[in-house]
Amino acid sequence: MSGAVNLGRAGAVDGWLARLGRGLWAPRCLVCGEAGEGRLDLCGRCEAALPWMPPACASCAMPLPARATESAARAPPRSPAGPTVKAPVGAAIAAITATPQQKAIAAIAAPTARPARLCSACQHDPPPLAEVHAAFLYGFPLDRLLPRPGFSFVKGSLEDRGTVERAFANFRPQRVVNLAAQAGVRYSLENPHAYIDSNIVGFTNILEACRHGGVEHLVYASSSSVYGANRKLPFAVADSVDHPVSLYAASKKANELMAHTYSHLFALPTTGLRFFTVYGPWGRPDMALFLFTKNILEGRPIDVFNHGRHTRDFTYIDDIVEGVIRTLDRVPGPDPDYDPLQPNPGSSAAPYRVYNIGNSQPVQLLRYIEVLEECLGRKAERNLLPLQPGDVPDTFADVGDLQRDTGYRPSTPIETGVRNFVDWYRAYHGA
Repeated sequence: MSGAVNLGRAGAVDGWLARLGRGLWAPRCLVCGEAGEGRLDLCGRCEAALPWMPPACASCAMPLPARATESAARAPPRSPAGPTVKAPVGAAIAAITATPQQKAIAAIAAPTARPARLCSACQHDPPPLAEVHAAFLYGFPLDRLLPRPGFSFVKGSLEDRGTVERAFANFRPQRVVNLAAQAGVRYSLENPHAYIDSNIVGFTNILEACRHGGVEHLVYASSSSVYGANRKLPFAVADSVDHPVSLYAASKKANELMAHTYSHLFALPTTGLRFFTVYGPWGRPDMALFLFTKNILEGRPIDVFNHGRHTRDFTYIDDIVEGVIRTLDRVPGPDPDYDPLQPNPGSSAAPYRVYNIGNSQPVQLLRYIEVLEECLGRKAERNLLPLQPGDVPDTFADVGDLQRDTGYRPSTPIETGVRNFVDWYRAYHGA
């Protein structure tokens, strides 16, 4: 994406990419591929306790009732799976070229961030892409996209070096957005090896592919979790982040260090984005807003950790997407003000930057729940619990560097963002 085209603000391409960033889901079990009805329970085919999500139009992103979508391709043969099976760690490499004047973009996303089905009623034309090439790791069905000219996919894994190398060699992207990772603080206590495989080994493969592929800019997802035990608020990219309190946080800090190494040794421009508590339509169903909404509507209690007293810098998904696009459009160079005697962790003498993307308006969890209750018109039954291991009491993003360099700062209040989420949730579920 060059300055000649801003895919975050206008045109058909920006809508397609923004919806890719929002994480559109197809209604399938993440283990066996069985088509579902958008429910959050056990897979009826393999009994895996994994999320289901509803389908959506890949052009307009509106949720579609199950009856409005065409039946999915036949699911693959069942593989052995028990009720506690976790989703396999993988990613999707979706590469887009629009016109000769625009850049070839490889957007690498986790399984929760992939295009869903096309709307059978929507009259939107396909994005004006000259070529779309995708290597979908762990091969989630995309049968409705396969007929599109220039689209293909190959099964693999982010930590499978050969798969990543072939994907880069076939498409030859100019810029890369890596949003793929094993996410979640609490799960890192249960399965630490998944974080090493995906976030360390997998990210090394991305860095190597970018290095040898002559990529002009790599933008990758970091996390506000890197601030760990820090208590100075707001969190600034110039702060030291050497005291993580979860392996997930340590793996994201390691990504930043690895990216800087490649920026220094191989002049690979890299930008790390520390996302702060992202929420909104089409998000991860294990996040609090999904769980709270579902339980409140079903009349079941919600688990409120730390008795709801901790604060989070909740950031609406549209603000995250805009931040990704803005930073992708700004290829970093060496910071002329960098002082090695007083190093700033957010910049470097190498082409390297780190930015916070947060709303800069921390909200106590109890207030977040109150807003949700107002939007739903129902009160929640609260199960008050202590702070979970690996969690931090407060987050608060200083986005001064982001605003200085891109002219942008997130601004969606939770009253607007939660209302948008509830409207979306009700539209699909009829709740």
